Amino acid sequence: MRANHKFIFIVGGLTAAMTALSPSVNALEKPQTMEDMWKIIQAQQKQIDEMKAAMPAQASEISSENTVATGDVKKLERKTDVLSQEVEKLRTNLAIPEEAQYKSAYGLGPAASKVYQVGKGLSIGGYGEANYQAITDDKGSGKNNADLERFILYTGYKFTDRILFNSELEFEHAKTGEGENGEVSVEFAALDFFIDPIANVRAGMVLMPMGFINQIHEPPFYFGNNRPEVERRIIPSTWREIGVGLFGQITPELTYTAYIVNGLDATDFSSSGIRDGRQNGSAAAAEDFGHVVRLDYTPGYLPGVTVGGSAYVGNSGQDQNFGGQKVDALTQLYEGHIQWKYRGLEFRTLGSWGHIDDAGVLSAANGNGTIGSENYGFYTEVGYDVLPLLLPSTTQYLAPFFRYEQYDTVASAPLGYDDDENKDRQIYQVGLQYKPIPNVVIKADYRNFTAKKGDVPDDFNLGFGFIF
Repeated sequence: MRANHKFIFIVGGLTAAMTALSPSVNALEKPQTMEDMWKIIQAQQKQIDEMKAAMPAQASEISSENTVATGDVKKLERKTDVLSQEVEKLRTNLAIPEEAQYKSAYGLGPAASKVYQVGKGLSIGGYGEANYQAITDDKGSGKNNADLERFILYTGYKFTDRILFNSELEFEHAKTGEGENGEVSVEFAALDFFIDPIANVRAGMVLMPMGFINQIHEPPFYFGNNRPEVERRIIPSTWREIGVGLFGQITPELTYTAYIVNGLDATDFSSSGIRDGRQNGSAAAAEDFGHVVRLDYTPGYLPGVTVGGSAYVGNSGQDQNFGGQKVDALTQLYEGHIQWKYRGLEFRTLGSWGHIDDAGVLSAANGNGTIGSENYGFYTEVGYDVLPLLLPSTTQYLAPFFRYEQYDTVASAPLGYDDDENKDRQIYQVGLQYKPIPNVVIKADYRNFTAKKGDVPDDFNLGFGFIF
């Protein structure tokens, strides 16, 4: 009887241990910090090791009294091993989640945000997109084409809970080399230092926090095969520069980002805008600096609504001569945006305005046409997921959409220079967006271009995109 009591005691102790471990395991689902989580795991492992160490003596005593079979002890050992394996599984899953959760974080796209979700170590993600473009009339000089437009790799490394590295490596147009259109570039590469929810530091090559597309440009998350022209011509996405700054939450509903970066290079400004003045972190001139700040407000009483804006101000002369003159070429760019997502409805509108000082001097020196002293653009788009109306239980997505754009890169010509009215354009775009799963999108759209003067060809686009 005495041995039986001891056997019951051992079984009861193991059951109590398993019960005690259960809430600890549940607590791991939302640890306060990674350090706390590892302490819990280590404590569990120590308890398991102590139980294993006690078993030989207990088993010997039980066997000497011939009341418990050796097989019962082995069962206890197996149960202890199961506990050990479960702890190891938890440890592994914390570093390598079984299923990625795609969610935007700190102003980056969902695939680019994967590193923020890992417990520690390496993170890999990416996206790609390809399309076929058909020119639908004889206006202009465009030709039908098919293109693997982009393939992207995100690589990140989480050193600690407070320090991580994140980057985006881009391969464009499938091929590089002499005479080829393709290129390889680093879209961003930055270290994040988490100090406090209200103030964290980011340093490296950073994406300029302007508009919708510049930071979140993964294909499942914008309508159409081509990014909005306003966010290419007026806000020159993808725009990235070397810099340092702060980001965080002023309140749970109000977020901000603010950077100091190397300035644009006015040598490459043209009648098409400031786009070619981006230096993209490639041996960038840094005689002049730019300052950019962004605010976004997501009111709790209006679910799905985001209201925000951003501003960039900085000299672009970079201590260079323009036709024998040195000018500051102060460049300003401002934008405001509203987004509303409600059930199947998705609505966006954005407006942007820019100003360039010394545009007359730049126009004379650069030979790139009339550089506008002012530019502007805006667009509005709306789409609706109709598939739940037809198949209420579906997880797939099918949304027709419409977008209207208007922009002018030479909204105001400098004194003594003619306006380039071909740069004053409107675009009417209709299309269809289908997602069999959230990670994959198939797109079709038609764009009708009109210019105040001259011709711009219309196009039909068919393509696909994905994230991982």
